[in-house]
Parts: sequence; structure tokens; C-alpha cells
Amino acid sequence: MRLKQKLARDGHAFGTMDVEFFVPGIAQIAKNAGAEFVLYDMEHSGAGIDTIKQQCAYCRGLGIAPLVRVPGTEYDFIARVLDAGAHGVMVPMVDTAEQAAFIAACAHYPPRGRRGSGFGMAHDDYLPGDPVDKMRIAHERTLTIVQIETAAGLANVEAIAATAGVDVLWLGHFDLTNFMGIPGRFDHPDYLAALRRIVAAANAHGKIAAFLALDERWAGEYWALGFRMFAFGLDSDMVLRTLAGGIAHLRALSGDR
Repeated sequence: MRLKQKLARDGHAFGTMDVEFFVPGIAQIAKNAGAEFVLYDMEHSGAGIDTIKQQCAYCRGLGIAPLVRVPGTEYDFIARVLDAGAHGVMVPMVDTAEQAAFIAACAHYPPRGRRGSGFGMAHDDYLPGDPVDKMRIAHERTLTIVQIETAAGLANVEAIAATAGVDVLWLGHFDLTNFMGIPGRFDHPDYLAALRRIVAAANAHGKIAAFLALDERWAGEYWALGFRMFAFGLDSDMVLRTLAGGIAHLRALSGDR
């Protein structure tokens, strides 16, 4: 079952985010851990389209969906990662419904959108076949994820959520606090009110509210708030925390201070 259909059926999905370790095994490791998707980052990681195409290929046949956060709202970012094999695209800094509509159009073929057509490529597993069927499959598979992480995006979140073709509202928690003038204040009443507003907008329009949870505490708190799609952890942070705990344990055994 494709991730988009799984979300529609169950109302939730869980995966992880990859910002550093773009290695052949990361998709299989995530699958073995029970993840349903890997969200590959291009915004902050420095990863290019060749790296993303490889990672999407590593997901093929595993039953795990490759999703990609692109650096911006431009058509070529969105369409290229989908052509490379991504099952969904996340776009940062979405401020308006007009931006959201453009993003959705870039992610879908006519008549639903304006994505250019090329077939017998990575996104359709290089298979021959009817292009009409391939476009239908792409529409059924492609998740369009917009990030709500600016004051403008928050002010327009209801209109963004109402936009046809948008599937997921993903909270950009740190950037949102920055733009609200309360950087890192995740306990601030205005931030907590913003979370409730995002979830309410998503629920009102049949969309999914999503979040990157860095640990179990955050996962529990944001689940209680109504977020239902989660990337758990950053690859680099999980390695750091696990390694730091192990090194600290070894130093305690040795008597080092």
C-alpha cells in the first residue's frame, strides 16, 4: 500500500528524517526499524539531485516511501525530485494559499497541475506502459507537503489547508518560533496556540498535521495535540545521542571524569 493511501486509511504515518547519512543502507535500516517513509532533506543538508535519485532507488522494492524536502518553491525543485523517484515532496516556508496551489500544481500532471511529462524514467521504474495509467498512478501516490513555519504561513494556515492538492501541513517548529519573535520558546503560549490553530486547520479540511519529533517526549506531546504524521529523529542526532551515551558509560566504567 502506498503511503498516501495508508494515511487516508489509518490517519497516521511514521518515519524518519535523513540529513547527513546518505548511504545505501539507510532505507533498509529505516524499514527494519518499522518506518514507513524516509524524508530526505535538500534544504539544509547540501544534498543534490544525484544523491536524492540514488536514495529513491535504494527505497525501491522495500515498501518504504522516499519523501524529499526541497530547498524552495521553484518548479524545477519539485518536479525534478518527483521524476527522480520521490513519492512525495515537502516545500519549506509556505506563506500563502497561492504558493500552496502552485506547489500542488508543480507536483501533478495536467489537468490537475502543470508537471511536465517524461516516462520510462526513475519515477515509473523505467517500465513501458500507457502514459495515462502512469499519470494516474503518480497522482494517487504523490504526497504534497507544505511547511507552516512563518508568521505569514500561520496567518494564512486555514486558506493553505483548504487548497486543493495539499495533503499535509508540516510544522516547522524552530523557524516558526523565530518568525514569531520567540526563538526556541516551545512552551510559549503563543506558540502553543499556533500548534492548536495548525491542527484545527488541518482537521477542518481533511488534511494531516505533521511534525519532526526528536525524542519520545516530543512525540507524545505533539500526538496529544493532534499531529498524526511524524518523522522520528534526525539521523545525525540519533547517532550522536547513542554514541554519547555509550562513551559516557565506558568512561564511567573506567573511572574517567
